Amino acid sequence: MGADSVSIQDDSTRMKAWLATRLDTRSVASFVPGPGIARLNLMFDIAKLREALTVCLSRAHYQGNMQAEGFAALPLTRRPGVTEVSENDLSGRYWLRPDDSYEEVPREEYVDEAAYSEFDPMFAGTYFEEVYHALSQRFTIGRLRVLSKGLYNCNSWHRDPEPRLHIPVVTNPGSLFIVNHHVTHLPADGSVYFTDTRGYHTALNGGETQRVHIVAALPDGRI
Repeated sequence: MGADSVSIQDDSTRMKAWLATRLDTRSVASFVPGPGIARLNLMFDIAKLREALTVCLSRAHYQGNMQAEGFAALPLTRRPGVTEVSENDLSGRYWLRPDDSYEEVPREEYVDEAAYSEFDPMFAGTYFEEVYHALSQRFTIGRLRVLSKGLYNCNSWHRDPEPRLHIPVVTNPGSLFIVNHHVTHLPADGSVYFTDTRGYHTALNGGETQRVHIVAALPDGRI
C-alpha cells in the first residue's frame, strides 16, 4: 500500500471516529474554570446589581469614543476631586500584536490605578457603592468601571498590565471570555470572577443582546 493510500485510510478512519462523537452542547452555557480564570467565593445580589445599573444610567451616560464599535464605559471611581475623564482614563495601557509580523506593540498610556481611590459621588447610595466597599475591604483595587459590549462584538486580542475582577450584570450564552486559549462563559448570577488579563485575552459577545460587566483592576498584580 502506497503512502497516499495509507494517508487516505488514516484520515477516513479518524473522520469516522470524529463524526461518531456526540459533542457536549450544554456545558458551554456555564462557567468552566481554567488557567487564568476562576470564580471567587464572594457573591452579590444580581437583582440589585441590575437595579443599580438602571439607576446609574439614569444619572450618567456611557462614555468613550468607541461606542459605535460596541465598547463603552461608565467609570464608578475617580481620582479625588477630578471630574474630567479622558479617553485614556477609560482604557489605558495594553499590548497587542497588530499585524503579520507578530511583533508586540504598546498602545495608550499607563493609568495610575491607585489614584482612582474615590467612589464617584454621582452614584452614591446605589448598590454599586456597596460592591465597591466589599471589593475594597478584600483587595487593593484600582479603577472600577461598568463596561458594555454590543451584540456580535469582540475586543482586540491583547494583554493588560494587571489582572481584573469581572462581575457580569447582563449577559447571554453567546458572551465568552478567553484568557490565553481557555474559553468560557461568565454567567450573570452575582458571581465575581478573577481574570488574569496579564495574559493575552479577549471578550466577545456572539449573542443577540448587550453584555454588561463591572470590572475592577487589581494593581497589586501589575507587571
